[in-house]
Formats: sequence, C-alpha cells, structure tokens
Amino acid sequence: MLATPPDFDVLIVGAGISGIGMAAHLEMECPGRSYAIVERRENLGGTWDLFRYPGIRSDSDMHTLGFVFEPWKHEKTIADGPSILEYLNTIVDERDIRKHIRYNHKIIAADWRSDEARWHVTAELADGSRTLLTANFLYLGSGYYDYDEAHDPGFELGDFKGQVVHPQFWPEDLDYAGKKVVVIGSGATAVTIVPSMADKAEHVTMLQRTPTWMFSRPAKDRLANFLRKVLPEETAYKITRWKNVKLQDFAFKQARKKPERVKKMLKKAIVKALGKDNYDEPTFTPPYDPWDQRLCLVPDADLFEAMKADKASIVTAKISKFVENGIELDNGVILEADIIITATGLKLAVGGKIAVSQDGVPVDFAERFYYKGCMFSNLPNLAVVFGYLNASWTLRADVNSDYICRVLNTMQAKGSDVAMPVLPDDHGLEEDDIFDFSSGYIQRSKHIMPKNAVAYPWRLNQEYVTDRKVMKDGPVEDGILSLRKAGANAVNADEQLEAAE
Repeated sequence: MLATPPDFDVLIVGAGISGIGMAAHLEMECPGRSYAIVERRENLGGTWDLFRYPGIRSDSDMHTLGFVFEPWKHEKTIADGPSILEYLNTIVDERDIRKHIRYNHKIIAADWRSDEARWHVTAELADGSRTLLTANFLYLGSGYYDYDEAHDPGFELGDFKGQVVHPQFWPEDLDYAGKKVVVIGSGATAVTIVPSMADKAEHVTMLQRTPTWMFSRPAKDRLANFLRKVLPEETAYKITRWKNVKLQDFAFKQARKKPERVKKMLKKAIVKALGKDNYDEPTFTPPYDPWDQRLCLVPDADLFEAMKADKASIVTAKISKFVENGIELDNGVILEADIIITATGLKLAVGGKIAVSQDGVPVDFAERFYYKGCMFSNLPNLAVVFGYLNASWTLRADVNSDYICRVLNTMQAKGSDVAMPVLPDDHGLEEDDIFDFSSGYIQRSKHIMPKNAVAYPWRLNQEYVTDRKVMKDGPVEDGILSLRKAGANAVNADEQLEAAE
C-alpha cells in the first residue's frame, strides 16, 4: 500500500463544458470520489467566458450542446453566450460543484509516476508561483484550441491607421458605432459577428477568400417549446435531443452521399432568405462539398437580413495589401475600414499544451493512438475530451464522462489503481485520417494530433450514435484496457495478492 493517498482521486483540468460535465457525472455516478477542477481563468465557462465579441452564440442547438442530464429550459435553442454561462452556473450551484473549483490554476506540467500510481501535476498561480497537486486520474477538459495565441495568418498591416482586433481578444471598450468595419474570414465567428455589429456600425463587410456553405434555421425550436408545454421538462428534452441528434446525423450523411443534391438545397434556402435580387451565386458557392468543412449556421437568417438592409455585404477576394484607410484587394478595389476584425481562425492545441510525461519521459501525443476517443495507447489514468466536428461538442463530453466513471467504478470494484489501454509495439494498426475535414484550422494542426486507426477502438470516431452505444454498453474490461495495482503487472488486485504470497 502507498504511504499517503493522492490529493484527489480525479483532477479535472478546465471549468468549461467538458470539465463541469465530468464533475457532474462524478457526483452522480461516483459518489464519494474526491475531485477538483483546476481552471486557469478567473471564471468558469471556458470558451463561453473567454469570447466576448458581439453576438457570441452557439453554432449548435442547445438540446445537444446542453448536457444529457440537464434540460435546456430557454425558449431559444440557438443560445447566446450569457445564456450558456447561466446554464453552466446553474449546474455548478445546484450540484454543489462550485466548491471543487480552483481558479487561477494554469496547469503547465503533469508527470505520471508508475510506482505511486498517481499524477504529479504542476500548476502556475496568478502571482507566478507554482504549486503541486497529485491525483490518481487526470481528466483533461481543456478544450481544443490555444488560449494564449490565435492563428496568425501573417498579415502585414502596413500603413493601416485604424484598429485591428482578433475575436479571441476582444477589447471591452471597442466603439464601432457609425464606423466602417471589415471582418476578414468566412467561418462561424465571422458569420456571427457581421450581423451583430451591423446594427450600430455604418457598414460591415465580410471579406472572404473562399465562400462557406451556410444554412439558416430559426433560433427557436417550435417542436421543443411545444413539447415543454405538454410534457414533463426532462421528457420533452430527451425527445428533442434525440430528434436533433438523428437530424444532425442524417444531414451529415446525406451531404457525404449526395453532395450535389445538398448543394442545391442549401443554395435554394439562401435564395429564399436573401431574395433573388440580392443573391450572387459565386459568393455562396464554396469549392468543396458541404460538410467537407463544418456548415455555418445563420440563425433567423440574421446575416441575410443585414445584407438586405444594406447594412452588411460579402466580398470574395484576396488581400493585396493593407493601406492607410483599409484593404486593397487583388482586383485593385479598396475596402475602406475604420476597424478590421481578423476572424481568421483558431490555433489548435492538444491537452491544453500541458507538458505531459510518463515517469519523467515526455509524452508526444502525435505518437499515441486514441483509445475509444478519450484515452491514449499505453498512457495510464488519463482521459481527454475532443468533441465532434459534425455534431455538438457536448455529445462527446457526456459520452466520455460516463465512460470514465464506469472505468473508475470498475477499478474500485477490482481493487485496481491503474487503467491503461495496452497497445503492443507490433500492433499492425492501419492508420486513418483523424479528421476528414478540409478546414484550415484542422489541416494546420494535423501534425500535433494523436493517431487514428481505421478500426475501433483505436480511433476518434465521428459517429455519436455508435460511440454512445459502445461506450455506454460495451464492457470496460475488453481485453485491451489493463487494470492493475501500482508497480504490478497483474491485471487486478486479486492476482497481485496471489503473486505476493
């Protein structure tokens, strides 16, 4: 037996959707387990606390971005940032999670000590000092992008005299009333910012190098709101959630199977929302198929309404150079701007950029295979959340949390304190493209991503319905996940006791 227990049974990194979800699952499924959430920021919420740009909202419906255990009760299913923060704060308070959160703890290193069966985790505090925490299990809910740096496309701002802002670092006092704004980018952030700034700005132009597939839907789900009136809250939520899961899955698969048909449907819907006179086909025709990149949601057609009101416009061109009063395009046209918003994408990061090591040897995640989309080959007692690209992030967060709780309970029942997916050196696994998406932020980051095999369980699936069934109902002891005591090769505690005798 070890002389002293670790500080915590489970240490959760990040107090955003993933971390709060794991804490809630621990409270429900592993009562009595000690845990803490360490959060680098001063507030909980992760993405929803960091991003403060105008109109910040979900680009997924809240019946699937919400947790499986906590019904979404607002009328709007496409929610703004403050509503999502309110939802998370309610969960934290009602489930007595808040007392477990330690703010201003930036995790910079984590070393697995095999002889102790625990992680030694180094946190940097707000004053620059460091503290050491130990835990048997480490759960990384730190998101998928770099909090410190945004993607730098290498713009040479030259003679531009105005203000340049990146959405990830939005200034609280930005005054854009009556000003000309150019938003560079065509992804979800740009599509959100443009209509949100159009009400106060003189004009907002979305400058895109490449068009993006867009689709519009009402911010309110009429069926969901009807069901909430006639059914118990939880029942209505479950029905709506499953309906949306199936619709997401169907839409994604239709786009992959019949891309031309889906293209026509998407274009037809934009023409209807924008009007034939305002519709320019090249502006809304990407050079790739729908769902080769994530579709951009336009709730209540707000972008198209701003365009019809001549408060916003979309320009497709490449940047030649930045000039004193705006941007000169490769066709010689100058886009005048007082403010330029560089919505040029995120910089991805693995495991919150934590320096992870195993008995002092650095761990390169790019050399490890995913195991069931949440653990890694030959790395003990560590799990991570990387959400779906073709569905809501929280769907994976829920599945992973529930699965890891099953692992923890099986470990307890077996008297084990180590759980490791074992992959032999001569595994012979056939590798697969981890992300079959052409998005720039994905392609730029493939070199740091863990490996993905063709065959389950050594992969990060993009199939929620399949994952949910396997992770919830499949055996924890599957012949791959090894459960044992510290410093032992035995599979479980009973075998270790026999060996000691």
